[in-house]
Order: sequence, then C-alpha cells, then structure tokens
Amino acid sequence: MDKEPITVSGLEKLKDELIFLKEKKRPEIVAAIAEARSHGDLKENAEYHAAKEQQSHSEGRIQEIEDLIARANVIDVTKINNDGKVIFGSTVYLQNLDTNENTEYKLVGKDEADLKKKLIFFQSPIGRGLIGKNKNDLVEILTPAGIKNFEIIDVKYI
Repeated sequence: MDKEPITVSGLEKLKDELIFLKEKKRPEIVAAIAEARSHGDLKENAEYHAAKEQQSHSEGRIQEIEDLIARANVIDVTKINNDGKVIFGSTVYLQNLDTNENTEYKLVGKDEADLKKKLIFFQSPIGRGLIGKNKNDLVEILTPAGIKNFEIIDVKYI
C-alpha cells in the first residue's frame, strides 16, 4: 500500500466529497431504491435498476476516497523553505519559449489534477519534466503533442 502524495487543499476536497456522498447522496439513493421497489415487479423496473447502478457507483467512489485518505501523504509546501526548486505542491511560472506565452501550473496528486484550473499531475509528462528543476532553468519536455521548450520564470510554495 503505497502512500499517495496530496496537497492540503486536495485532502480537504476529498473529505468534503466523502461527507457529501455519505450524508446526502447515499440517503437520496436509498430513498430512490425504496420508491422504485414500491412499484412492484423488480425484473422490469427501470427506475429500480438505475437507482441500484447509481448506488454501486456512489459506494465505489466512497471506497476509493476512503482508500486515498488512508494512504494520503499530505505535503504542505507553505511549511517548506523555498530554494527555487520545483517540488510536489509548488506553483511553477513558465514561459513557453516556442510561443512566448506565460503560464503557471501547480504540481498536484492524481485526484486533484484539473488542467482547467492549472493543476497538473506531478507524474504527467510536464510534471515529470519540471520536478527537480530550478528557477531560471531551461526545460525541454516531450509531451504527447511534441517537444515543448520552457523557461522556469519563478517557483512559489503557496
């Protein structure tokens, strides 16, 4: 059972989702199953089968979250001395040397990753290419879309 790195905010989001699933979603699904059962024959009862499938998905996610929380290795980068090195949980400010665009990414765990929010999995091609590098380094990263060249403008532990 390997420890799973996670940020403080990522752990809080998982705990919030777990509370929602257990305290709100689970009772709703149980009520839907009871309602569908009251309609009679279960073999041809689409509402019943849909509610049971929803229950299966929800219970699976609850188990998944509980497992993640049990294996969580919470890393709070705000308590680490910033020496300009890219580490798990750091926010990296980059300049794409091919397009001159500036962007920023926060390196996070698998369940926290959300590209729209600029949260990238630290084991993704870009994440792996950045980990261990330092502020002002030039980085060449092989991505599925081809080779990308970046300059690390800044590294913050926020």
